[in-house]
This record gives sequence, structure tokens and C-alpha cells, in this order.
Amino acid sequence: MSLSTTEYNAESQESQASTLLDFPADDAQPQTENIASVLASVPSVPHPITPLQHSYTYHSPTPTAPGPYILGVDEAGRGPVLGPMVYGVAYCPVAWEEELEALGFADSKTLNHGARTGLLDVLSGRPDQLGWSVRVLAYVPSPPCPSLKPNSAQSESESDGYSPQDISANMLRRPPQNLNEQSREATTLLINALLSRGLKISAIYVDALGPSVPYQAYLSSLYPTMDITVTPKADSKYKIVGAASIAAKVTRDAWIEGWVFEEEYLDGDLEGGRGGKKGWTENLGSGYPSDPKTQAWLRDSVEPTFGYPSLARFSWGTVRVALDKAAHKVEWIDDGEKTLVNAFQTATGHDKGRRAVARDLAIHSVDSL
Repeated sequence: MSLSTTEYNAESQESQASTLLDFPADDAQPQTENIASVLASVPSVPHPITPLQHSYTYHSPTPTAPGPYILGVDEAGRGPVLGPMVYGVAYCPVAWEEELEALGFADSKTLNHGARTGLLDVLSGRPDQLGWSVRVLAYVPSPPCPSLKPNSAQSESESDGYSPQDISANMLRRPPQNLNEQSREATTLLINALLSRGLKISAIYVDALGPSVPYQAYLSSLYPTMDITVTPKADSKYKIVGAASIAAKVTRDAWIEGWVFEEEYLDGDLEGGRGGKKGWTENLGSGYPSDPKTQAWLRDSVEPTFGYPSLARFSWGTVRVALDKAAHKVEWIDDGEKTLVNAFQTATGHDKGRRAVARDLAIHSVDSL
């Protein structure tokens, strides 16, 4: 079985970055018996946790302090091969920026699990001055589903986004939607949602992994009355981006720690989805391809016919290589259709000489209506 990918560069960059992390023991994931209590402290995941089948948005209470506000944007989970990608925003009044500096927010990658969880409590502990939102991106194009609101498992209406299935499906569709495009879409969705709630934003700071200049120009064209700054390492330069980094990272960690396998979740039996009969263990590691625990999970969890559960990003090169090594080879053609398949594969027949964009969008000329 072979799966192609259209995002080798992004995965490669994140994989290289993750090799700088040593996955220390004091940042280990909580034991199974403590998972429920850990998840209960993270308002941006449902309680009790269920399989992540659709993407969703969570908003904290809107601060009551007068504006204008500054807003930071960051993500968690762009590079891992397992689990969702999460975009986070945090915001506070311009007049409160000095107080924000003293709260200890920083790039979440420089902090251990306990410090990040504590900072999320800080972020949620001043609802008059601080607000935050996350966009949890699941992996199949999903129908409308409820968003999460404060103190409730389900509410309102903001939907679809990027789980492992959404991300991979978007990257493999025609035309493909790469990670940069999906990230841009998640960012503008969060900003627009806050503007629709009446939040007055004067400045936006965005942590950039790709080219900064065109992305900053794009956001400036959408929000011409705001000062836009897009720069690498913004989570360590601006405390408000560090706060957004905490919101995104803690939310993603909670999903990984409490992951319920959709494939084994039957009749609402939570325990039935936490590993077991198919051998999908809970010891997932961080989800990064360079993490030894994640590598062991990928090695031990391949089902030769059906591949991996929906936790895995099937468009990632790491998964494609693992399937090529351990899964059954599958040729998706019917008897007698090899000639037709060869015509498509060799660009002969009607597709010969056509531009790639015309083929990808299935554009055809017509001579009559």
C-alpha cells in the first residue's frame, strides 16, 4: 500500500526541529489513572473525552476590560505524525500588556508539562483581562459540529477544521491544500470569530514557520486597521504569543494523553477505546517522528490490511514509509482496466498536453451546451 504526500518540506522541517528535543522523563505523559483528572483541568477538550471525529473551536469567556486589544497566534502539532494540529490565540487589553509580562508566558516548547498546565490556569484565571481560543484540527472534511463553550461540553455552532484526517485529506485532495494554507484558514477563522463577538483588536502578532513577508502582507490586506507582525520565534519575543502557544500546546497534549480510538469506541464505552483488543497502546510518545516512543508505536501498531487508526496522519511520509514496509501491497485496479489506468498514469489520451491545473481541477472544454 502506497500513500503519496504533498507536504514533505513542512514535515521535514518539523522533524529536524524535533530532533533538538530529548523528550525528558519529567515531561512524561500522566499515568492512565490520572488522565481523567488531567483532562478535567483543560476546558478546551470535551468531558468525558470521546473520539475526535470532527474539528471544532473553543472560546474562553470574552474579557470585560475595555479595548483595544493585542492578540497573539501560535500553533501546536504541525510536525507530529500522530494526533491533531491545534491553533491558539490569546488576547488582552493594550493597557494590560505590562502586567502580562510578569505572568511567565513563554514558548511552550521550552517548558515542561506541569509548567504549561499551570500557565493555562493563569491564562484562564483572569477572565476580566485575558481571553483565549483554540481551533482543534481533526483529518477528514467534516460536517457542521458544535463548538465548545465555557463550562459546557457542546454548544453554539462553529465547525469543521483539521484533525489528523482533515489535514491528510486536504493535503491529498485535488487541488491539494498544504499545511500553510490550512494554518492560514484556521488563523483567520479564529480572528474573525473574535471580531464578530465585538472584540476591538489593534495589533496581531503571529508566530511564523514559513515565509513571513507574504503572510504578513496577506493578513494586512484582510485587517488593514490593525498592526500585523508575522515573525519566526514570536512565541519567545512576545508574551501574548507565548500565551497562545500555551493554549494550543496544552490542548493538543490533552487530546494525545486522553486519546480514544474511534475504531474501538462502541456504544459509548470509553474504556473500549483506550487501547486493547487491536493492540493500540496508550504509550504514544509526543507524536513527533523522532521520538523513540512514537517510533515504537508506529512499528507495533500497523494492521497489515487496514494500516493505522485515525490517530495517524496518513499523508505523512513517515506513515507512507511504514506502510510500504509492513502493510500488504494493494493494486487498486479491476481486471481489464489496466489499459485505462496506464493512460492516466502516462498522461496519454485526453490528458496529454494539458496543464496540471486543468487536470487537478477537472476542467474540460465543451463545444455545445
